[in-house]
Amino acid sequence: MSPSIVLAFDVYGTLLSTSSIASKLSQHFGAAHDADALATEWRRTQLEYTFRLNSMGKYHPFTAVTRTSLLQTLLSASIPTPTEETISDIMAAYDALEAFPDVAPLLTQLESPPSSSVDKVTAVLFSNGTRDMIASSMANSRGMKGRGNVFGKVVVVDDVVRRYKPAPEVYRHLCEEVGREEGEGVWLVSGNPFDVVGAKAFGLRAAWVDREGRGWVDRLLDGDEEGLRPDVVVRGVDEVVGRVEEFLGTGK
Repeated sequence: MSPSIVLAFDVYGTLLSTSSIASKLSQHFGAAHDADALATEWRRTQLEYTFRLNSMGKYHPFTAVTRTSLLQTLLSASIPTPTEETISDIMAAYDALEAFPDVAPLLTQLESPPSSSVDKVTAVLFSNGTRDMIASSMANSRGMKGRGNVFGKVVVVDDVVRRYKPAPEVYRHLCEEVGREEGEGVWLVSGNPFDVVGAKAFGLRAAWVDREGRGWVDRLLDGDEEGLRPDVVVRGVDEVVGRVEEFLGTGK
């Protein structure tokens, strides 16, 4: 019998473009500031805050982390604290980030899977975001509206584990939620290198989405932990199913 696998798709930076928030930032701050640079710094600060919370053994919901990191980004750019109305408008836009162009073909594949060497592919969403954030994104994001039902489950850290990627508890929670022994046929799909390394360190397979075609970029454990590199590298999420099938067929 051919294998059954779970593809756990990261959301922010993998399915949804965090840089797409720049259009909303430009509306509010673009006259005097580089909106793309603000978006990049916001994302960097957001991730830094999740790493720091993990290290301190503390937890704030991702909504709060995202808002706080926005305020920090504006402060660092010497932008006066905006009105609550402006903050709410920006945060609402964050719950409607645009999907990457390669997401639509992936959704079509998942809706009408072709005959496959893999007996069954179960696709799930796996995110640091809260359940409400993910639901809003699935309902409002360009390229995702009305198509979130192709994912059999939404796995978030907010429900139980209350830690952020790449803490091992997060990947253990994923396996528990999809009913698999640790690492048994579970693949992470992510455009975030830290997420890929975290999943590999836990024992999962991983597909890294390298849209820029730069090659593997994470050097944290180079020469020491070769096994923490991704099993599969793709240019878009629409290539994932085929490349995973190829990997399982060849064993490499």
